Amino acid sequence: MGLFYEKLVRPALFQLDSEHAHELGVDALALLGAMPPLCRLLEAWNRLPKAGVRPVEAFGLKFPNAVGLAAGFDKNARAWPAAAALGFGHVEIGTVTALRQPGNDRPRMFRYPREEAVINRMGFNNQGAEAVAARLARRPGPGHRRIPLGINLGKSKVASLDQAVADYLASFRLLAGHADYLVLNVSSPNTPGLRQLQDGDRLRELLGAITAANRDRAAQPGQTRKPLLLKIAPDLNFRQIDAVLAAIAEFGLDGVIATNTTLERPGALAAVGEAGGLSGAPLRRRSTEIINYISRATSGRLPIIGVGGIMDTAAAGEKFDAGATLVQIYTGLVYRGPFFVRALARALADRQRT
Repeated sequence: MGLFYEKLVRPALFQLDSEHAHELGVDALALLGAMPPLCRLLEAWNRLPKAGVRPVEAFGLKFPNAVGLAAGFDKNARAWPAAAALGFGHVEIGTVTALRQPGNDRPRMFRYPREEAVINRMGFNNQGAEAVAARLARRPGPGHRRIPLGINLGKSKVASLDQAVADYLASFRLLAGHADYLVLNVSSPNTPGLRQLQDGDRLRELLGAITAANRDRAAQPGQTRKPLLLKIAPDLNFRQIDAVLAAIAEFGLDGVIATNTTLERPGALAAVGEAGGLSGAPLRRRSTEIINYISRATSGRLPIIGVGGIMDTAAAGEKFDAGATLVQIYTGLVYRGPFFVRALARALADRQRT
């Protein structure tokens, strides 16, 4: 089935503008998600065999397999109900901002097939937290879904760094009740100043405010504390990662996502003039290095979702060998197609048995 995609479907999609092809993919999954009987049929076909396979447990949640759909694909919570049908064990929507925003000017997404890479400078284009919350309210909520749903939160472009905490809090308050877990995205390279939120006092201020809001929420009748994760950049050095990990430990976050896209342009991509974050195969080694460093620095106690350059089962296996608890894919889906999810989940489950 993978060859069918790579030989027939992918060449047709790659004739289209990259963002247009992405939009078609979201539309197709949204349509599939509107047909529950077909979703259940596909889910049964893609589901892992029960013999010898245990759910992955992390930050208080159970995942039917270790492979998730990364944030960036389903920004507006339109396609996620179909994720389990493709074989995903969890799905992360967003990035969602407090305010609706169009993102950066087009074109803003570019494929590099020879390198199996993508550069994007989307700029958190999304319909805003209120619209996403309203859409999620029409679907089954936490505890009633096929797979866990994460919500990735970012800063609105018009919010200054001094306004960032209030901006994230606005999104948190609108969306926390709909999430199985929440991610604070402070590492996209495509919102001016955002990565400065990974630094020292600004990061501590943000984590302090969100964790306090999470505690306050849990104190209310019928509410629960939500697992909180932080998504970091691959361009941090190890000293900077140490500071991030100290903040994560201080405020009791539940995990880390390593990593977002990179501003580096390795190899032949050095001649590329497009601005934005690079994902895909060239990110594989650096994201694995960071996963390994975090795992060693925390003695394996901090759950890590490994993202970056997973284009085959070997790359996913490296992430687990380095210390990842779960993995997520996005660019791998672009180059390998929807059948890649099933193959990847089964290969990782086979590793669990051995």
